[in-house]
Amino acid sequence: MPDLELSTAGRVMIARLNRPEKKNALSEDMLEGLRDALYTANNDPLIGCFVITGAGNAFCSGGDMGRRAGERAQGDPTPLERRTRLQTVTHRVARAVEDFEKPLIAAVNGAAVGAGMDLSLMCDLRLASASARFSEGYIRVGLLPGNGGCYFLPRLVGPARALELMWIGDFVSAEEALQLGLVNHVYGDGEFKEQFMAFAQRIAEGPPIQLRDIKKLMYQSMRTDLRTSLDAVAGHMAVVQCTEDYREAIQAYKEKRKPVFKGR
Repeated sequence: MPDLELSTAGRVMIARLNRPEKKNALSEDMLEGLRDALYTANNDPLIGCFVITGAGNAFCSGGDMGRRAGERAQGDPTPLERRTRLQTVTHRVARAVEDFEKPLIAAVNGAAVGAGMDLSLMCDLRLASASARFSEGYIRVGLLPGNGGCYFLPRLVGPARALELMWIGDFVSAEEALQLGLVNHVYGDGEFKEQFMAFAQRIAEGPPIQLRDIKKLMYQSMRTDLRTSLDAVAGHMAVVQCTEDYREAIQAYKEKRKPVFKGR
């Protein structure tokens, strides 16, 4: 069984972390497969949305502690070897996410811990099952948030709440995560797959160029001033108003029908 299972449903690509016996702890094969899938989907005009979820009853338990035990048995890596591994193996997905221009959703079906929580934080949106739980549990094993938690978490919940979650490492329930703004929606366990797929498919049916531009403009706006942001919007707007999809949206509105977008 591969550590990562890929499938498509309509215009949605689903990447399922597939190590249920280890609560989907991250492996090198899983990280490499996820990185490659993100780049493939980004360049595939037939894919409009990408979803990451977990097999079994967990989303992702983080790094594989069994692998770390094996490393200790072989002798401690040097600091340089540790840093290089983190940058070239663990961080490969974060860099792929930074380059990914389409909607990216984490469908958190169970526990998301440490690097598993960080993986969900990288995504544009998070949908949670009622039994989902989140923990930046690095502190409990003497580590630091190593997969982007210090970057993504304060942008969602603010620095004070983020520090509390990272310093203490307690679990946050799905409902608490909803109140904090960590997740967008919570669905019952029995209907979770149906609900997150319906949500993803609804987004994927949108006009591809406009979906990408909205994502780019929003993230850019978080790093710049208002005038620069408005100037960027003006440039993008001039382009999208000349697309076939814009004309199709207007025509479909007039005819009271569902538009069919082609990414042109």
